[in-house]
Amino acid sequence: MNSMLKYWLAAPLIALPQLALAQDAAPGFDEVGPYIMTTLLFCMAGFLVFFMAAGFAMLEGGLVRSKNVTMQMTKNIALYSFAAIMYWLIGFNLMYPGDGWMVAGWVGPFFSTTVLDPVGVAAADAALDYASIGSDFFFQLVFVAATASIVSGALAERIKLWPFLVFVIVLTGVLYPISGSWQWGGGWLSEAGFSDFAGSTVVHSVGGWAALAGAIVLGPRIGKYSKDGKVIPIPGSNLALATLGTFILWLGWFGFNGGSQLAMGTVGDVSDVSRIFANTNMAAAAGAVTALILTQAMYKKPDLTMVLNGALAGLVSITAEPLAPTLFGALWIGAVGGVIVVFAVPLLDKFKIDDVVGAIPVHLFAGIWGTLAVIFYGDASIGTQLTGIIAYGVFTFVASLVLWFIIKAVMGLRVDEETEINGLDMAEMGMEAYPEFSKG
Repeated sequence: MNSMLKYWLAAPLIALPQLALAQDAAPGFDEVGPYIMTTLLFCMAGFLVFFMAAGFAMLEGGLVRSKNVTMQMTKNIALYSFAAIMYWLIGFNLMYPGDGWMVAGWVGPFFSTTVLDPVGVAAADAALDYASIGSDFFFQLVFVAATASIVSGALAERIKLWPFLVFVIVLTGVLYPISGSWQWGGGWLSEAGFSDFAGSTVVHSVGGWAALAGAIVLGPRIGKYSKDGKVIPIPGSNLALATLGTFILWLGWFGFNGGSQLAMGTVGDVSDVSRIFANTNMAAAAGAVTALILTQAMYKKPDLTMVLNGALAGLVSITAEPLAPTLFGALWIGAVGGVIVVFAVPLLDKFKIDDVVGAIPVHLFAGIWGTLAVIFYGDASIGTQLTGIIAYGVFTFVASLVLWFIIKAVMGLRVDEETEINGLDMAEMGMEAYPEFSKG
């Protein structure tokens, strides 16, 4: 037997003691497993919630007229990108201040950007925390971007690009993180017992309140309401695109709610995540079916846009407590969300509040309902839930209203009449989404 062959046969035997020592020194899966699995949950759920940005874009692109589609696509990719930068620069540390900026002074977070885990962090050190900073930051980031997307759809077809993006910068960098810290950052509402599992109020109502303030300041689109008060329907450009957007949002919601379990390190955690998935799906289905039946009964024909928003309202409704209810509980909570949308859309029209995509009924009204519905299955009381709803509503609406008025005075907010009639795509963007078709 030659010397080379002897070496290869002996090498594994020589390495065995060293391998055993390394295994003894390294932490076992019981130590690092929860860290690995929870980090994985945050990453996968974050991917799904990120894909909701595409859902919002497709939904809005389908519900606006073809002459405004490029503008909506630009707003959606820009708002996500600005949110990503602002949440790193200010928002994350403002929302999760550690010992508390409300006590120690809150100027600090404005000068403290988020820092990720060190490269090559040792498994033993990583096991000390429940998940990586990077995964937690990314998961929280996609939530704040969803909040800004809510505002985008409601104010479509008449708002200028850069004034809108200035609002997004302040919303994602300052307003949302401050109010978010009250609950998810261990602030006063969390201590008071307010319960919002995945953000019916913290995310969706906040976006709805900001959109409502903007719609009031901006005013309705030209031709939306006649002089005698009648509502003139303005059909969207592509209901197939809007339907695709709804299905994408539905898919993304599994990450939105499932990831909010915030742990996947035990059998119980994984079981809870699967339960959240099932309840989330049931609520969406119930909202869609309820809207389908109601519009058939009320208008003699089903309304696809109402059905789409009914599904989304069901999703928003279950978001405050997707774990505790039974499947029947998720069904009736989502069904009430579908009812809310069908009646809230014409209610806004009575006040001449023009919401292009129905974002305010879906995210604000259904968000309030979902937060209240927690009392049927969770530990929260009606008093604490109402306190949270009112606190978020007053803060977000007033702050947004002031900000919209400031932007209007400094930059202007609305495009001129000719631009609105001809479409924002050419005037604001210089390009059309469907150049081969006539303007719709």
